[in-house]
Amino acid sequence: MNPHIENVVMQFDLPDGAWTAEPYGNGHINETYLVTTGEKRFILQRVNGYVFPKPEDVMDNIERVTAFLKAQIEREGGDPARETLTLVKTHQGDCFTYDREGGLWRMYLFVEDTVSCDLPDTPALFELSGEAFGKFQRQMGGFPADSLHETIHDFHNTPARYRQLEDAIARNEAGRLGSVTAEIEFCRQYEREVDAMEAGEIPLRVTHNDTKLNNVLLDRQTGRGVCVIDLDTVMPGLAAYDFGDSIRFGASTAAEDEPDLSRVQFSLPMFEAFTRGFLKEAGQTLGAREIGLLPMGANLMTMECGMRFLADYLNGDKYFRVHREGHNLDRARTQFKLVRCMEESWAQMADIVRHCAQ
Repeated sequence: MNPHIENVVMQFDLPDGAWTAEPYGNGHINETYLVTTGEKRFILQRVNGYVFPKPEDVMDNIERVTAFLKAQIEREGGDPARETLTLVKTHQGDCFTYDREGGLWRMYLFVEDTVSCDLPDTPALFELSGEAFGKFQRQMGGFPADSLHETIHDFHNTPARYRQLEDAIARNEAGRLGSVTAEIEFCRQYEREVDAMEAGEIPLRVTHNDTKLNNVLLDRQTGRGVCVIDLDTVMPGLAAYDFGDSIRFGASTAAEDEPDLSRVQFSLPMFEAFTRGFLKEAGQTLGAREIGLLPMGANLMTMECGMRFLADYLNGDKYFRVHREGHNLDRARTQFKLVRCMEESWAQMADIVRHCAQ
């Protein structure tokens, strides 16, 4: 338990009475606790200052995006307290506070009667995920994307990620270079392709940038998507980024860190399910050019993520939390296998996108 918990909790405007705090979830980045007081529950998080060097910018984005979403949800007749995150204010009226070491903490209302799933077990569940992220894209369509802070510099700048990998190779900080020669060769074969998608005439949009199924809360009774969570990486980007990140995670037949690559394949039924759900909600918001680039988004986000895992492995596992030796290397290898599988299914992917957009 973090030694700052008591001091931090007492700074938020909570109901009077006794409270408890327990570690919660399995996120890679932030430190998360479930705070219970009386009949109410809250999510308390310490924002990772290494990953987010300007956490105040993160909070400014979240505060403005959730306010915009609440207004949109109200206009659509929904429940703003349930369908987007609600920040809990401190006694001073702020949306975050600091511990004695300067760490930034924030608190959300717990969205009751919901569940989250780490992996989409069925196409139907993945379609619901597509609907949730497509709805987020649609609801944020009128927000000025360029007014958001870039909370992680060059987060989905694939050429920059490639340069970061080359830098990690050159420094070989953890002394692991000799074990990844095949992976490095694979990445270098894609050097010319990593800049295949440039914004140009493609509209800049509010993107979530971490569109895994476990960032959608599902209604415990109906199973439908209720609320998109984990808004730390919300910033300006391309719609294909969000689409592609979902596909690289959910259309794989194996876990992201599966050590047995024979189990890693690309599922066209899952790709079709997510595409159908995503375009059902976002299709009228996106232009034809954006829709046509969705398969490219899947390929690039998968390649980019693999390069990030590989670079972190070479750097000594500083960014992603690891639970075993070679964890980040296993993650990188699954992504590179998935890229190969997507290339084999490219024509079918394009056909599916065209069909779902009709």
